[in-house]
Parts: sequence; C-alpha cells; structure tokens
Amino acid sequence: MSELQRPIEPNSELHAPATNARFAVTAWLAMAAVFAYLCRNSLVVAESDLRTELGISEEQMGFILGPAFFWTYALAQIPTAWLGERFGSRRCLPAFAAAWSVATASIAFASGFGLLVVSRVGNGIGQAGIFPSSTRTLALWNPQTERASASGILGASMSIGGALGAFLTGWMLGYMPAKYIFAIFAVPGLLWAFGFWWWFRERPEEHPSVNAAECALIAEGSTTTKSSTNKQFDATMWLQLTTSPAAWLICGQQFFRAGGYAFFASWFATYLMETRGVSTAQSGFLTALPLTATVFGSTIGGIASDAVFRATRSLAWSRKGLAGGSLTLCAGLVFSAFFVADPTTAVLIISSGAFLAAFAGPCAYTVTMDMGGNNVASLFSTMNMIGNFGAGLMPWIVPRFKTWIEQTPSLLAQCDGNSWNAVLVLFAVTYLGAAVCWLFLSTSGTVFDQSLIGKPLEYDQKR
Repeated sequence: MSELQRPIEPNSELHAPATNARFAVTAWLAMAAVFAYLCRNSLVVAESDLRTELGISEEQMGFILGPAFFWTYALAQIPTAWLGERFGSRRCLPAFAAAWSVATASIAFASGFGLLVVSRVGNGIGQAGIFPSSTRTLALWNPQTERASASGILGASMSIGGALGAFLTGWMLGYMPAKYIFAIFAVPGLLWAFGFWWWFRERPEEHPSVNAAECALIAEGSTTTKSSTNKQFDATMWLQLTTSPAAWLICGQQFFRAGGYAFFASWFATYLMETRGVSTAQSGFLTALPLTATVFGSTIGGIASDAVFRATRSLAWSRKGLAGGSLTLCAGLVFSAFFVADPTTAVLIISSGAFLAAFAGPCAYTVTMDMGGNNVASLFSTMNMIGNFGAGLMPWIVPRFKTWIEQTPSLLAQCDGNSWNAVLVLFAVTYLGAAVCWLFLSTSGTVFDQSLIGKPLEYDQKR
C-alpha cells in the first residue's frame, strides 16, 4: 500500500475534531519568508555605507540591487520550481534556505564590485525556489476557502522580514561595519533548514500530526492530484501556459506590482535622504513604515479574499475585484504624495498605498492555486519570474529616469527642481498598470483552459 494512502481506522478519527497541522505548515513557510527577506532587504539600507567601503559607483550599486539579484532570481524561478515538483518541498526548501544563507554570508568577504555581484547572484538563485514550492505546499495543505488567508500570512512574512532587515541594519550600522551584518543575518536560515526538514512531510496524509478529519477538510475543493511530485517535463502544458491570455494578465499584474514594491527594496531609503533630508538611521526607520504597512495589508487582504469567496463562491469578486480595486486606490495615494512636503506625512501616505498594494498580494498568489490546476508551481514560478523582471527593472531604471528628468528643464521645473519627485509619478503609474491587468483577467476555469491553442470550455459565470 502506498505511503500516500494511510489507512483510516473505522469510527476513529472521522468523528474527531480536525487537527491543525496545516497552520503549523503555514508558520514554517512564513518563517522562511521572514529570513529570506531579512537577508534580501538588508542591503537597501546598507548600500550607501557598503558603496563607500568598496569604492563602487551608484550605477554599479543599482545593478547589484536590481538585475544582479532580481533577474537571476527571475531566471531561476522555473528551474527551481521544477526541482520542487520533482523532489518535493521537504528536500528542496531546506536546500534553498541553506544556499541563500551561505550566499548572504559571503557578502562579508566581498572586496569589490565583482565579488558583491557573485554574492547577490548566488542569493538570487538560492531564494528563487522558495515561493513556487511554498505556494505548491499551501495548495496541498489548505482547503480552497483558506488559501488566501495562508497566502496573506506568507506575503505578510516577507514584509516582516523586509522591515526587520531595514530596521536592524540601520541600527547595527552604528555598531559594526556593514559587511559583518550579512554574516549575522545568514544564521537563522541555516537553523530553519534543518528544523523544517526534520518536521515537515510532503502531504497531510503522510504527517503523524494530521488526523482523518483534517485530511477531509483539506481535500474540500482541492484541484490537485494525489501525487506528491511531478517527475516529467510536460511540453504541452508549457505550450498552453505560454499561449494563455489569462496567464499573460496574471504575469502582467505581477510585473507591475513587483516593480512597485522593488522601489521600497532598493532606492526608497536613498530617496528619503536626498529628497526629504533625513539621516541614515531615520531612513532605516521610515523605510520600515511602508514595509510594516504591507504586513497588515497582506494579512487583512488574505482574510478578506477568503471571506468574499465563502460568501459569493466567485473568483471574479474575491480575487480580481479586490485586487484591481485596491491597486487603483494605491496608485492614487502614491501619486498624491508628490504634493506633500513634510517627510513623515509623505511616508505615511505612501505607506497607506503600500497597505493597499499588499492587500492585493494574496489574490495574486491564490489565483495561481485557483487557476493552476495540477501545475500550481509552474504557473506561480512563471508569474514570479515575470514579476521579478519588473522588480529588477525598477532599481535599474530609477537613476536613468532621474538623469533624463534632470536633462529636461521643463520636466525638472514641474518637479520643483528635484528629479526624485518624478520617480513618485513613475511609481504610481506602475501600480496602475497592475490594476489594469486585473481588470481584463477572466477567472473562468484554469489558465490552460483559456489557452489560444486549446478548445474553449463553458464555465459557470459566477466564477
């Protein structure tokens, strides 16, 4: 008998209250996200000190903050997602965590631009597989009515890690050189890798802490098969995925939304120092505000999406409607900060926009579970890959966009002589692009059913 088909004793666990091991799984995945973003975002605040220490230029640091990490991270999405499907999350997630931790620690030994690039590339590869495997695991371990809430916790954890990275780095810079901070931040990921491997099992049926009632609850509305791993590369699946307008729009919203978030993870601290006249320590605190706002936005957004889905059973309202509306409001708030002079007030307004952008995050993660069929990791990794091309593009574009504004007197005058003000407009337009993608998305069926090469199918219009 297969390990996946653990026998159920008659009249035993069926009538017992459901266990809650699925919440512990979400907690483990949330911890991984915290530690990953702690390592990822610590460079944002330390970049000025590190740039001076290593003697590298602002444009070189822009490459390190942007393409060196995000494009590597993007290109590694699909290969690492395949590894997760092939070997399972229990094996792969600890390996990914160990890899990004070692890469982060190696920044302590960087002596110039080249070695710092190598460290960030290694970090990008190590972190690439976390969220495809985590999303696949959430789909296997949660009923459809709880997926957005779990996704919201996962998204909030990213921001907790990012906020901790910004705050702790700003504080620690007063006591030690920037390089040493990265060696310290690498330790939690290594400890997590061992603990997760020891405790986790690939599917609920395999875990000793899960009873039959929880297995039955998790199976409600499930769109995944019983197989723990996918050992084959399905060329037909990839052809349908890449020719699906629904997949294009899901990827498009992630491209713009991740591009907007990347501003917080790259130039936001520098923007505050050069535009609002705050100190390095203050910039660390103020940078943490919008990142903290995303914690609440992501958590509340996931709960709200699940609540709307339970009430309406409509993906159009619970995923598309909530995400599109919140991103539109986000764009408006970010743009309004252009007209605010006081730095604290401006950051609070931008933080409100960050809250609304994060509110849409669980909808994006969950729609890959809802519309990914048996290939959740493949759809998610494609979406995340495209998103990280956008995330990598934003830090790279910002200094060039500023230079263009500065070389155009009429535009510079409209920005009160400071090109950083124009960056806020670019930031707002980026979020508006994400909202437009949600507007045109059809949530009927799966992305594969909507492929241009597939046969059209009829679905309940309430979806």
